[in-house]
Amino acid sequence: ILLLSGHSKARETMFAEWKSKGKLNNLLFCYMVPQKPFIDSKVMKFLKGKNIPVGVFYRDVYWKFDELYPLKGIKKTIMQSIYRREEKFYEKFCDVIFLPSDAMGKYVSIPKRKVALPPGGTPMNIDVIREKTDGPSRGLYVGGINNEDYGLFLLLDALEIANKQKMVCDLTVVCRQEEFNGLPDEKKKRLTDLNVTIKHISGRALNELYKEMDFAFIPRYKSTYNDFSVPVKLVEYLSNELPVVATNCEAQKDIIESDRYGLICEDKPASMAEVISQMSQEYLEYRMNIKKTFIEKHSWLARVEMIKASLLKEGL
Repeated sequence: ILLLSGHSKARETMFAEWKSKGKLNNLLFCYMVPQKPFIDSKVMKFLKGKNIPVGVFYRDVYWKFDELYPLKGIKKTIMQSIYRREEKFYEKFCDVIFLPSDAMGKYVSIPKRKVALPPGGTPMNIDVIREKTDGPSRGLYVGGINNEDYGLFLLLDALEIANKQKMVCDLTVVCRQEEFNGLPDEKKKRLTDLNVTIKHISGRALNELYKEMDFAFIPRYKSTYNDFSVPVKLVEYLSNELPVVATNCEAQKDIIESDRYGLICEDKPASMAEVISQMSQEYLEYRMNIKKTFIEKHSWLARVEMIKASLLKEGL
């Protein structure tokens, strides 16, 4: 594996050295994850001249949505023009366009083969044996709380309904301290009234918390953008063998339902409440599904195998 990275000058020097030493004589394929629009055209021309298949991971198309793209006026016009040129660049030099989800494909204006390549999972070697108890299940939400689109307060509405007759699920929320401090008092009171546990942790402490939980939530509101984006937290939850209750945004729904890793609901409190009650009874079954197939199918190694097979047209 040859890794071409660093600043432009360093990449140029490295590439020239590889050429002079013959390291580029037997390349199988090239996979790119560009940080900025465009990459080294000199490298692309060399690869094209050698008929070496090239794939690029096209991470986002938020610039195509006025409600999401923050720039305005002439700056917006200029940047959108640059991104359109970038798509033409990929059309000229790339054989496969890798995307976070199949659903994103309809928004990518590049007439090349498109392959879904969601984020890869990391095996956490969980050795905790979770057993069903008579008490409430333990649900977890990790993420932003300062944007209605994230759906935390949709989740609270659902939790209130689910727990109305008896406590079926306790909720722990992990968020940034500054976001919690910035919440209006009435929203803080709502969290307190529902006995939600609030934690501001990350890293090893968060990994330990995952071991204590029964399942996790991704309650995002359904939208055009949320339909094709894949939350990194989804992969993190599943890597930690936590089944997921999620709204029916298309990309996350596809992954969760592919091997029954969790339950899907509408972005409405009553629908989510019903699924919370169901998951509180069935989470061990979904956890077993995750243990059986998630890392095998969705690890970073599996991701590399998919890239290789797609670029070398294996199985086509």
